[in-house]
Amino acid sequence: MTEIWQLSAAAIAEAVRGGDLSAVEVAQAHLDRQEAVNPSINAIVQSFPEEALAEARAIDAQRAAGHDPGPLAGVPVTTKVNVDQRGHATTNGLKLQRDLVAAQDNPVVANLRRAGAVIVGRTNTPAFSLRWFADNDLHGQTLNPHDAGRTPGGSSGGASAAVAAGLCAIGHGTDIAGSVRYPAYACGLQGLRPSLGRFAAFNPSGADRYIGAQLMAVSGPLARSIADIRLATLAMLPPDPMDPWVTPAPLDQGPHARRVALCPAPDDMPVDEPVLRALEAAAAALRDAGWDVTETKAPPMRAAARINATLWMAEMQMAAEKMVAAEDNANARFVFERMAEDAGPVTLDTLMAALQARVGLIREWETFLRDCPVVLCPTSGMLPFEQLQDVRSPADFATVFEAQLTQRALPTLGLPGLAVATGTEAGVPVGVQLIAGRFREDILLAAGHDIEAALGAPVVVTPAAR
Repeated sequence: MTEIWQLSAAAIAEAVRGGDLSAVEVAQAHLDRQEAVNPSINAIVQSFPEEALAEARAIDAQRAAGHDPGPLAGVPVTTKVNVDQRGHATTNGLKLQRDLVAAQDNPVVANLRRAGAVIVGRTNTPAFSLRWFADNDLHGQTLNPHDAGRTPGGSSGGASAAVAAGLCAIGHGTDIAGSVRYPAYACGLQGLRPSLGRFAAFNPSGADRYIGAQLMAVSGPLARSIADIRLATLAMLPPDPMDPWVTPAPLDQGPHARRVALCPAPDDMPVDEPVLRALEAAAAALRDAGWDVTETKAPPMRAAARINATLWMAEMQMAAEKMVAAEDNANARFVFERMAEDAGPVTLDTLMAALQARVGLIREWETFLRDCPVVLCPTSGMLPFEQLQDVRSPADFATVFEAQLTQRALPTLGLPGLAVATGTEAGVPVGVQLIAGRFREDILLAAGHDIEAALGAPVVVTPAAR
């Protein structure tokens, strides 16, 4: 028998709209699943069951009155603790912000509510949302439901663990250097980093961010199927004047060539054999579905990753360096020091040069993608990292950093990327990444659907009891 918490978001929304399930039934089933499972993985770190059930009752009342409750009718979702949700602390994994309670919703949260979603909890992130792991001194460590010895990813590691374990059907995440795509990869899910300007987002509880984050940080969904990613994308699509970067554009952008550039090792990054096998399996699935797949060299990734480091460190040095010291989180401090070392001194000259070089790289990528609309490449060069691998030593950090080249490069370009699960290797999740031109998420979803159809969609996993 299929449990309610095993259902997809699309199935839940259809059942609630059709009256086969009530939103309250759905919410209660997921809250019960949380009570049974969350203590073993610590994915949801802010829980409010009565509030969730009240939202569910409101959805049921809308339906009873003959109103359409929305495309996500009764679908249980989680939000990440680095975005504002009214009445809850936007901690960003920081003791310093434990009392920063939001007075209003971030537009991305408001859009989920308007679409009929029921928010069933808020998920963990590393301190400052700075790492590809998910632990901090305020909320503790999140574990991967597949393997507690592996990272669930980061910074949206709580979201990925929650979706993978059936605590919600869709998880909200954010991505400035892989924080949606990598957690999806680490927990065997599908995860979309949208184009810059695709989804409106803004935290009224804090000051506006500097230019690096304005150009690179986005919100995006994690789910267990491509269909659910599409559903979440449509729900998060409405523009909002709170975000001046948002660009109203339809999801479906019209016909496109069915050509794929297979790039197994962009810029000669080291890629382990299990990842190469996943890429070959995805390429075969696409060929079987009628795509023309050709192995070729992608436009530069390393130069884009370098710009990411410069822009991010310029912001960190200006806005967060003192906070890193004040928070006194040893792991965050270690990673910040390594990242600052990698970026080197950031001056006005280096910042302006990075912004100038960014335009040329975007031009090169968009030109390439006009002829070949999809790039198939690694999400990471390695299987999901061992827990806390990045802070064991400077050498371990360097290994992790290099494996994440494609994670760090893409945000610089403002392009969308989709992490697609391809299965497991010895019980450890593995997958691939698809890249398309700006606002061509529709192409990513089409290609991701064909990979999923051939290799199988992710299913809920139950973590071992602790």
